[in-house]
Amino acid sequence: MFLDFGFSFQAAIFKRAIERANKSFNSPRPPKPFSPTIEELQALYKEKDSRIRERLHPKRKPIPESLPKDVQKEVQTLLEKSGVIAKAGREQVGNKDLARLRPGYWLNDEIINFYGQLIVDRATEAEASKENKQGGVSKPLNVHYFTSFFWPKLQTGYEKGRLAKWTKKLDIFSKDIILMAINHGNAHWTSAAINFRQKRIESYDSMGYQRKEVFRALRSYLNDEHKNKKNKPFDFTGWVDYEMENYPEQENGFDCGIFTCQTLEYLSRGDEDFNFTQKNMPYLRERMIWEIGRAKLAEPN
Repeated sequence: MFLDFGFSFQAAIFKRAIERANKSFNSPRPPKPFSPTIEELQALYKEKDSRIRERLHPKRKPIPESLPKDVQKEVQTLLEKSGVIAKAGREQVGNKDLARLRPGYWLNDEIINFYGQLIVDRATEAEASKENKQGGVSKPLNVHYFTSFFWPKLQTGYEKGRLAKWTKKLDIFSKDIILMAINHGNAHWTSAAINFRQKRIESYDSMGYQRKEVFRALRSYLNDEHKNKKNKPFDFTGWVDYEMENYPEQENGFDCGIFTCQTLEYLSRGDEDFNFTQKNMPYLRERMIWEIGRAKLAEPN
């Protein structure tokens, strides 16, 4: 009796095993493991990189082609005024200066330096209010602007140019970036910067020329200033001379000042995505008239 029971039990187990095997054999086969081709992997990584870049650097709106109608009227009113148009810090702009922002004119020191003062004023205001964002754009850096008269003084030498007095109440080494506009031979404007955040001496020329003299002069200035204020030479470890590839270039002989002012404005926010080109110059000239007239920079593009 026990033998019959044992045999029946084993037979039942065997039967169930046969049924499970048949069921497994007749069921759909599992999908093959994913094994992408090189092309598929490259496309996958490219899409992933694109998403990362988009998160880090969201697409910015293109520069407008023209100002709003009401602002255009304000611009025209400003151009019709006479005498002093606006003041900011120690800078002021008169009607003859402002007229240089009409198409086809070369900018003078008054316009360039007034714009530099507006850049400083915005940074000072942002620091005072502790704002973290301005219209989705990172807040202005802690900047100092040397007027266009700094460069001629620097050309004569640190001591002879009495440059120590330029920073009597200022520690440039506490700043994020030092900005300046440079007039080359009264024929061309360029912009330059001492970028403490990036450890770079920077030169931006909309005619595409290399400016080795700028790098030499600013390195010499940094060293002399550090010795004067900190009593030791400046440590240039990790510092580089920087010229941007594919920096926007002008296509005429008179828009260099606009390129210079816009470059300084972008740099003052740590923005190196110079999205302006020659075709934007008419719009930017008008916008600068409006900004100078109200002594306040517009929201960044």
